[in-house]
Amino acid sequence: MTNRKHNFSAGPCTLPFEVLEEAQSEFVDYQGAGMSLIEMSHRGVHFDAVADEAMKMSMEVFEVPEDFSVLFLQGGAILQFSMIPMNLLHNGQKGAYVNSGTWAKGAITDAKQYGEVYTAWDGAENNYSRMPSSDELQMQDNTRYLHITTNETIGGIRFAEWPDVDVPLIGDMSSEYMARPIPWEKFDMVYGGAQKNLGPAGMAVVFVRKSILENTNQNIGRYLRYDIHESKDSMFNTPPVFPIYMFGKVLKWMKKEGGLAAMEAKASKKSSALYNAIDQSDGYYNCPVEVASRSHMNVVFRLPSEELEKKFIAESANEGLLNLKGHRSVGGCRASIYNALPYESVTALTQFMEAFRAANS
Repeated sequence: MTNRKHNFSAGPCTLPFEVLEEAQSEFVDYQGAGMSLIEMSHRGVHFDAVADEAMKMSMEVFEVPEDFSVLFLQGGAILQFSMIPMNLLHNGQKGAYVNSGTWAKGAITDAKQYGEVYTAWDGAENNYSRMPSSDELQMQDNTRYLHITTNETIGGIRFAEWPDVDVPLIGDMSSEYMARPIPWEKFDMVYGGAQKNLGPAGMAVVFVRKSILENTNQNIGRYLRYDIHESKDSMFNTPPVFPIYMFGKVLKWMKKEGGLAAMEAKASKKSSALYNAIDQSDGYYNCPVEVASRSHMNVVFRLPSEELEKKFIAESANEGLLNLKGHRSVGGCRASIYNALPYESVTALTQFMEAFRAANS
């Protein structure tokens, strides 16, 4: 297929082309069953095998220790903003949050509805241009966890170094899932929406330490309880069938490509090429993020004027470089370079950037 565009969307994400082709070949008649997988019972033998394989593959590819469980939940990452404090905060306990930008603020806003939370560090005074160092975190007594958004999709910043604190971490990794290894010993929970790096929209992938499920709040609605989902292998209700199916295929593709180490190396290579194009443009392109905190997934940049940015976005789209407009809350440009985006797409973008600068300086 020769008319595939270069898709820099922040989500839903670019998916591996071979995964899309494989799903296409199975869509109408799954393994000779005479129907699509998404028409079958979620408790039938076909989907049971799909879900079981996806769970096993997620533990393998993410290199997850045995004392964690994986949950496939609906509601995306935003529902987790509420489920985390509802399940984990007991009377007298506090949740600490790093306010690193848009998504962290959302997590803080929702958590305040269900427990005592506080901001351990606020990036507002730096215009969310960097992540904090560990010694900047102001932790309070009786803190149950520190919540971090490991990569801010809109602001284009990430934690290059993991926080070193005396409480368990909980990480929203939506926009960099499977882009680098996770130090599991630091975390009680890791979660994220699948639509940034792992599959289509409609599912959150949650890894939770099994031991904490013994002491979660049970006075909440059943769907909101982690212990119930874990005990039912994410089959408490009808699960997000199609996202689980696609997630499993993406994981198999990632494993074939070399797993976590390969994904991290590719992310570094792609982001370095794009940041080099920005930094070597004599100031024509500007990244507002401090170098040490630059995201490897979401590269944000500005041009000399908003008019030039509009022209850049329009002309790039004409060249098949799509979804480069920055988020409406911050403006500018943004290139999301998730795992399945080929390096050739980054090359095409950097070449266009140079040509555009030459023609519009």
